[in-house]
Amino acid sequence: MAAVVLALAWFTTTPIGSQLTGWLTPSTVAGDQVIARAFVAQRSGVQVASDGVVERVLPDDNAGSRHQRFILRLDSGHHVLVAHNIDRAPRLRALKPGDRVAFFGEYAWNAKGGVIHWTHHDPNGRHSAGWLTHNDQRVQ
Repeated sequence: MAAVVLALAWFTTTPIGSQLTGWLTPSTVAGDQVIARAFVAQRSGVQVASDGVVERVLPDDNAGSRHQRFILRLDSGHHVLVAHNIDRAPRLRALKPGDRVAFFGEYAWNAKGGVIHWTHHDPNGRHSAGWLTHNDQRVQ
């Protein structure tokens, strides 16, 4: 829990530009550790902040709410699927393998490494507002 608080404190007080230049920060390491512990414990519903490199851009999931999907490799080496709801927030433009993406969202466990979702605002105000940052573009 302390790691999540540290990560949130850093991400909420750091300008977007410095998030994109100082990748190996205590908050990134802390966020990756939270994800690793959630994966091992098979836990879902864990709010996390971290970043990673796009390994693969997948086709949008258009069943139900539409989601932009891509695989991120975290600095720890762990892989997660990011499922970003593009009915609730703008898509990341010009996303390609090798790009760095920072995120704040909810981790959901699966055997392949997990999914990061809720990377957008909650129109009902019942869930923490997530976000994605890519090339100085923040979407939420």
